[in-house]
Amino acid sequence: MKQGYIFEYLNENDFRKKERTVRKYNMLAYKKLVFEYYPEIRNGNFLGEKVSVNKKENTSDYELKLPTDELFAKVHGEIRVHYTVYEDKKIVLLTNITPEGILDEAHRTELSTYKGVMISKSNPEKDMFKVNLLNMLQK
Repeated sequence: MKQGYIFEYLNENDFRKKERTVRKYNMLAYKKLVFEYYPEIRNGNFLGEKVSVNKKENTSDYELKLPTDELFAKVHGEIRVHYTVYEDKKIVLLTNITPEGILDEAHRTELSTYKGVMISKSNPEKDMFKVNLLNMLQK
């Protein structure tokens, strides 16, 4: 049997909170992450964009873009999973899920939506302005 990579976390509590928020607000991205991307990464098929390589420590940093609604991506940014691969130790270190601001806030409180996009409670006017502006530009 082939030895796969082991997942470890930089900050497991923080990572899991963001993962649960993705599950709640973007089920498609969560399903792809858990049922397609994680098994591929465990098997050594590193998905996403290679951001940097550290030859001294034999590590590679990756950013994996998850499927995101186009309007959400324009307002808050793409949902990305950041991870580091330790080749010699066969470890994948899951470091972060971005955009951090909206994911952290969505975990703490129930967020409302405006025209199908999550709106932060800390800056709702700004987010609604972005949504309205993007809708006007599409017409």
